[in-house]
Order: sequence, then structure tokens, then C-alpha cells
Amino acid sequence: MTSETDRERLRRTFEGAAGSYQRARPEYPAELFDDLLAVTGLPPGDRVLEVGCATGKATLPLARRGFRVTCVELGADLARAARAFWSAEHVFPEDGDPIFGDLQDVYDEIGEGTPAGAIQPRPGELRSYEGEIAASGLFDPVHVRHFDWERRYDADQYIDLLETFSGHIVMAGWQRDRLYGAIRSRLAERPGGMLRRHWGAVLHIARRRD
Repeated sequence: MTSETDRERLRRTFEGAAGSYQRARPEYPAELFDDLLAVTGLPPGDRVLEVGCATGKATLPLARRGFRVTCVELGADLARAARAFWSAEHVFPEDGDPIFGDLQDVYDEIGEGTPAGAIQPRPGELRSYEGEIAASGLFDPVHVRHFDWERRYDADQYIDLLETFSGHIVMAGWQRDRLYGAIRSRLAERPGGMLRRHWGAVLHIARRRD
């Protein structure tokens, strides 16, 4: 019997974090949806296929704009043929919160340090898939735009967010206890007890050649 791959195991972790995912993951900026509709010219009432809808972070904003949304989750092949896509990722501006660098010693201590060669993208530097879209021969990329925004978290909110990432979900209990304890103690030393996390997303819009 073929054993489950690490990729499959990590993908399955999201099923147990649905409540935390909806509560902790950031909302996408309204400007992203405005840009999507301005470029595509989709009129309210049109049907929209959302691939990888998770808990519906994008579904509700689309529905509120009058679209009839069909959602697909865990559809890898469909994802490759999606006509518009985006996802939120951590970005690191020059004036970003230093706590993420400060916590690296804790991640190293628990054996979850940043892999060698890992890149911390700045706002506007997230990877674009425009070349891959064109190389497929199926679509013509027509629009790529970066969006960046900031959210503030207290210790409970940030730990709630971390509990939606597969790498943290599969940590051993002692690892999470050490890491989350460090987060709580370091934020407790700050006036207001908050941290700032910057998010980035790249909106891709492409049209099918047929």
C-alpha cells in the first residue's frame, strides 16, 4: 500500500482547522474584487467558479456583488485551469514588525527553523505566474496586480492564525507550547500587546484562447 505523502498529509490538516481558518485568516481587500470585476467586465448575475474556496473568504464578497458562485475544494486539476486566482501570503516590508525575526531563535530551538535559501518577499515581490499561464497555451494573461495590506493581532489572535497553517498544525505539543509561550511573553512586554503582520496577494486574470 502506498503511504501518504507529506504533501497529502499537510493538505488534510486544513480539514481540522476550518473554524480557525474562517476566524483567523485575513479578509481580502475590497480593491482586489473591484479590480477583478473592472478588468473582466463580469456583470452581476453571472456564474463564477471558485476553485479552492476553503471556508469562503472570497465567496461571500463575490456573492454580495450579485454573482452566482459555484465552489470547488481540493480540485488540483481544475486549479490549473482557473481563469482568475489569488492567495494571501506573508510579506516583509522594510518597516515591518521585527518580532518575526526575533522569533526565529525559537523556531530553530524546536527544529522548525527557516529552510536555507528561503526568501522573505517584500510588498510587490510575490511570485507572478504570468509566464506559466502563457506557457500553458490555453490562456492569454491580461492582468496581474499586487495588493498589500496590514493586520494587527494580539497574542490569542496570532496564535489562532498560526493554527491554520499546516506546518504548525502538525507540530508536536511541546513545540507549540514553547513557540506560543514565547509569542505570549514577548507580546506581553509591548504596550498594547499587539504585533503587525503584512499580507500580500497577486491577482491573476487570464482569458481562454478559445
